[in-house]
Amino acid sequence: MTDAASTPPEQTYSYLGPAGTFTEAALKQVPEAAGKHWRSVNNVGEALADVTSGRSTAAMIAIENSVEGGVSATQDALATVPGLRIVGEYLVPVNFVLVARPGTTLADVRIVNAHPVAYAQSRGWLERELPDHGHIPATSNVQAAASLFEGSQADAAVAPPGITEHLDLAVLARDIGDNPKAVTRFVLVSRSRVLAEPTGADKTSLIVELPDDEPGSLLAMLEQFSTRGVNLSLLESRPIGDELGRYRFVVDLDGHIGDERVADALLGLRRTSPNVIFLGSYPRADQRAIEYHSKFDDEIFIEARDWLRGLLSGEPD
Repeated sequence: MTDAASTPPEQTYSYLGPAGTFTEAALKQVPEAAGKHWRSVNNVGEALADVTSGRSTAAMIAIENSVEGGVSATQDALATVPGLRIVGEYLVPVNFVLVARPGTTLADVRIVNAHPVAYAQSRGWLERELPDHGHIPATSNVQAAASLFEGSQADAAVAPPGITEHLDLAVLARDIGDNPKAVTRFVLVSRSRVLAEPTGADKTSLIVELPDDEPGSLLAMLEQFSTRGVNLSLLESRPIGDELGRYRFVVDLDGHIGDERVADALLGLRRTSPNVIFLGSYPRADQRAIEYHSKFDDEIFIEARDWLRGLLSGEPD
């Protein structure tokens, strides 16, 4: 990848750095990004600002973890930063090593530097093996390790397994993650309005606000999906922030906006919700084909519209 300062925006991709992070591993899965300039940033806000300002063509950000759930900073940013679309998703297996400066032993470790998410996912191991340890938060998994050379009070750091390819560190323990099957889901975000063609193995992401804080409003929202046979793979609430009791919902659903059942559900949401943010329809990372009952086939919706149009135009039965 090139790092020329004069690289044009259409040749630049932003990601949470520095090199060696899980976010970089996700970006490596994007064929279009190969050989382009990868811009390392410090947080989600900076990554999305690169996209909205035109500094970068797209940004790779973490949105969900199989252990911790949704990444709230990403969800809130996507709800409040206009003009963004998700154009792809990527899965990265997540595990960690405990690293230290050469010469340090596990018995020497009193304070551990770790990104809060990494710390949460390895806390069981740390409390079992280092019951008296202290924790210093880091801005990224790689920064946690790099800080050991920057005057940090920490004796060790929780870091990605490949960190020793970038830094001269000793590995004190491997596979310290509490869940060996942990996976983080990343999304590539851009300003593009070009929709990928439906593949039959797609996902659509939305952010939906409820009309009022009244009984049944959440059920009414969910019925827009259930009555059309649309399965939800993610449903999380986030506070809107203007007053207590006001929430928006982050929704991932199975299917593409080009699918009749999904399009009809979105029309229902638009009629009943004061604010629906369409974040994109894109191929699923796992390429699993969407299964649904045949009564929700596209042809069923098309025939129903044709029937109604015939009634309105006075066509013979």
